[in-house]
Amino acid sequence: MNGLRIWAPEGIGEVREGDDLVGLIAGVVGDQLADGDIVVVTSKIVSKAEGRFLAADDREDAITSETVRVVADRTWPDGTRTRIVENRIGVVAAAAGVDASNTPDGTVLLLPEDPDASARLIAAGLRERTGARAGVILSDTLGRAWRDGQTDHAIGAGGVRVFDDLRGTTDAQGRELAVTKPCVADELAAAADLVKGKATGRPVAVIRGRADLVGPLDLPGARSIPRPGERDMFHTGADEAYAAGFAAALGEAG
Repeated sequence: MNGLRIWAPEGIGEVREGDDLVGLIAGVVGDQLADGDIVVVTSKIVSKAEGRFLAADDREDAITSETVRVVADRTWPDGTRTRIVENRIGVVAAAAGVDASNTPDGTVLLLPEDPDASARLIAAGLRERTGARAGVILSDTLGRAWRDGQTDHAIGAGGVRVFDDLRGTTDAQGRELAVTKPCVADELAAAADLVKGKATGRPVAVIRGRADLVGPLDLPGARSIPRPGERDMFHTGADEAYAAGFAAALGEAG
């Protein structure tokens, strides 16, 4: 019978800078891990272990320092500000992924400097310590264009195929699939969050049942997921696009 099993083990406490993350994860999943399992790790504990803290009394300044491109910037009637930006690692997210929750006073937490490299290191370490050929996904909570709410997405991957490319195959009626390319890494990250939760103290989940997605450590990582600029049909927010078009029209009229 086909199916998935997903569970989030207990036992990982507060992670601090310099902690052996592979050892912590292996300590709670090692005796359960099997070939083909995918370990989904909340990126926050990776950032903490890597010391990605930034002294910043003003979170807005930290967001600015991590921004390489502004997609949309809004100040709402209640005075709060929302910035959707592309950050240094290519992720488009609110606040550049800068996190001020559960961090020491006067600091914020940045995303891992290279999430794919971090995922590969964890995957390599788990394979060595447990003997199981497992893959690793680093997840973070992001919003989605056109839809309210948030889900977890993959921002790093090691030893996992991030896409299940079905282009060129046929559907049940024999018609060729031309564009079907599920981002399975995002789907797995979201599924894992259903058992990890946000306040349960379980930042790691194991997914069993998609061993077909586990492969060499040098597979393309999650950095390959964001659509490149030349294929981005929604490069800016609606107000920003309107303002740019209006300014261009004025320039042509002048």
